[in-house]
Amino acid sequence: MSLLVPILVVAVMLAGLLLGVVGLPGNWLIVATVALYAYFAPAEWAAAVGWKTVGAAAVLALLGEGVEFLAGAAGTAKAGGSRRATLLALVGSLVGGIAGIFVGLPIPLVGSLVAAIVFAGVGAMAGAMMGEGWAGKGLDDSWATGKGAFIGRVLGTVGKIFLGTLIVITVVLAMIF
Repeated sequence: MSLLVPILVVAVMLAGLLLGVVGLPGNWLIVATVALYAYFAPAEWAAAVGWKTVGAAAVLALLGEGVEFLAGAAGTAKAGGSRRATLLALVGSLVGGIAGIFVGLPIPLVGSLVAAIVFAGVGAMAGAMMGEGWAGKGLDDSWATGKGAFIGRVLGTVGKIFLGTLIVITVVLAMIF
């Protein structure tokens, strides 16, 4: 039992990383899992983690949310996008990310993950372009805003996943040492 639970915790953390790819709060699932593990795992277990590890995970998750939000919003805003374009870019990226998981790309092992990131960017672009079109802007302005939303979303997602990976590595190292 003392070996099965840490393995299950790592599996849930990896699932959290997958959720983060599609724009869902996967890093917070990781933090919640680690907090529950720290609370319930007996201290005498070799793989027990402490509250400092939970705190570090929470700080990294918060930083990941900031990176994702700022990169996505900055990409849209830098291209001159409106609030409506930013909001629709967020909705489009969520829908695109989920669709990307199911569509996938023909890349062994990581095709669905790459597709989720790319489709989230395309969804953000489409949402931003619809928002700008709805606001009465022309195709050139909408396209520029859409490109900014795409780049911002992809960079934000990659940054958030990178920080989520750091959380998982931190927790696994805390379990080992």
